[in-house]
Amino acid sequence: MSKKVNLKEKLSLFNDHWSPKIVADFNGHDVMVVKVKGEFVWHSHEDTDDFFLVLKGQLKIELPDGPVFLGPGELFIVPKGVEHRPVAEEEVHLMLIEPAGTPNTGDATTAVTKDYL
Repeated sequence: MSKKVNLKEKLSLFNDHWSPKIVADFNGHDVMVVKVKGEFVWHSHEDTDDFFLVLKGQLKIELPDGPVFLGPGELFIVPKGVEHRPVAEEEVHLMLIEPAGTPNTGDATTAVTKDYL
């Protein structure tokens, strides 16, 4: 059964950074919210694109060919296999969508566990 999800409400339930929280499932994909601050690790996803939608704040996604800057309401999709690193000088709120079980670092041995909210 479907139910409405309030992303702002879900984001108010936690304070940790770089720890995606699953808020919905969509055709075998996890819909997640996450708070980020600082630099994440350089990584890539060999089997899937990486979807970023900024809900609040300013995000820089560093890429081999140069950075992409995103503000609220802007999205960017990193193509599969492309190394990248998200960076947030101040706290940023994001929505992410990826196939269920995809490790956030591209490597299951270093990935964080994704919890349901």
